[in-house]
Amino acid sequence: MPKSRLVIFSDLDGTLLNHENYRWQQAAPALERVAEAGIPLILNSSKTAAEIRVLRQQLGNTDPFIVENSAAVVIPPDIFGSDSEQVVHFGASRTEVLKVLSAQRDSGARFRGFADMKDDELAQLTGLDSASSARARERLGTEPLVWQGSEEELKRFEAALAAEHLRLVKGGRFYHAMGIFDKADGARFLLNKYRELYQERYGDQQLTAIALGDSPNDQQMLEEADIPVVIRGVNSKEVQLPSEKHAMRSLKPGPAGWNECVLNLLFEYGY
Repeated sequence: MPKSRLVIFSDLDGTLLNHENYRWQQAAPALERVAEAGIPLILNSSKTAAEIRVLRQQLGNTDPFIVENSAAVVIPPDIFGSDSEQVVHFGASRTEVLKVLSAQRDSGARFRGFADMKDDELAQLTGLDSASSARARERLGTEPLVWQGSEEELKRFEAALAAEHLRLVKGGRFYHAMGIFDKADGARFLLNKYRELYQERYGDQQLTAIALGDSPNDQQMLEEADIPVVIRGVNSKEVQLPSEKHAMRSLKPGPAGWNECVLNLLFEYGY
């Protein structure tokens, strides 16, 4: 009998997906084991709902997912008792974010956001194809951008956004202008949902949350988990691991590191 019920939250770019080519196949053995064990795998990313839907189809994933750093949580039908898909929103809308960014540009801030780009331009910048780039631009509450100013200007830009109740978060590839929410908000919301569901199904059996990420953008999500796992990557050394928790860092980067760490944890917890 497993020690406890597991729920896994995972970042995508640089974590489950290779940073260069967005492939996940190196994590296939662990993904198969997770699916066989019936463990919810919650994809938690700066990616849009349109992007994550395509990946979920490839993975055969049917669990809830968190989009745009917790701009929204998407809950498929029949997960928590609803017969239709539910979308729960957090923080400022994209329209509000773009309004603030426009005012900052008028004040001299130098950046280029997704709203400024055509699909082909974004494809060239990211290596995505044109259709994938179009999905990346279908946003609910955040605006990724490439900063083009100096470090000093960046500090002033961050302060100006903060004065408008927005945040600027550094991800693996872009900065993200967004409301006052982070990846932990969606994770916390779903953890509470799963605790209620599992209490009803299994009584007092413990629920253990595993979270995997590779950049400072994942810090709050990792801190929310019982087992934070930092996957080796471009900015992974900037991520702080809580000393009081069962925390780990992968030796391998991207999906290879994801695969290794998840398989080790599944073995440890008797799955």
